[in-house]
Amino acid sequence: MTKTILIATDYSLESLNILKKVLKEKDASEDQNQYNILLVSGYDPGDSIRDLLFNTKSTIFNKIRPQEFCDAYGIIKNKYPHLVNKIVCDIFTGSFQRTFNNYVKAENIEEAYYSPSIESKGKGKFDIAPYIRKCKGVKIQEIKVEITERLPERGKLAEIFVEA
Repeated sequence: MTKTILIATDYSLESLNILKKVLKEKDASEDQNQYNILLVSGYDPGDSIRDLLFNTKSTIFNKIRPQEFCDAYGIIKNKYPHLVNKIVCDIFTGSFQRTFNNYVKAENIEEAYYSPSIESKGKGKFDIAPYIRKCKGVKIQEIKVEITERLPERGKLAEIFVEA
């Protein structure tokens, strides 16, 4: 059976620790399901008519998502091929709870995970954790992620191999 999971992210390598912990727990419990994983960040496109007309998701992702992030979630996906059907990056551009609830319903999201230590800031990003906490009909779980300040691999692909 295929289920859909939403993971709140800010497209930093630290935020992939949420994905690693979720998949590690599901692997340890010998879960037989496959998962479509949505890595979602809030994004405010602004109100400039030029930005609204000429920005596509790919141009937005080029601004807010580093290539190392894509490489890292590819490595994680390859580590758990029996659990991961696909991983998709997405942005939520709404500003109301009802809009977020409709997004969750449209994507058939059954589980949502977030970490209070991962805060989307800068480049138009905003944190979707408040929306997740208020969402009804979805299994919601807060994941504790420790961000080590003194990590030699910080910001590099090797960071995903560090066990949290």
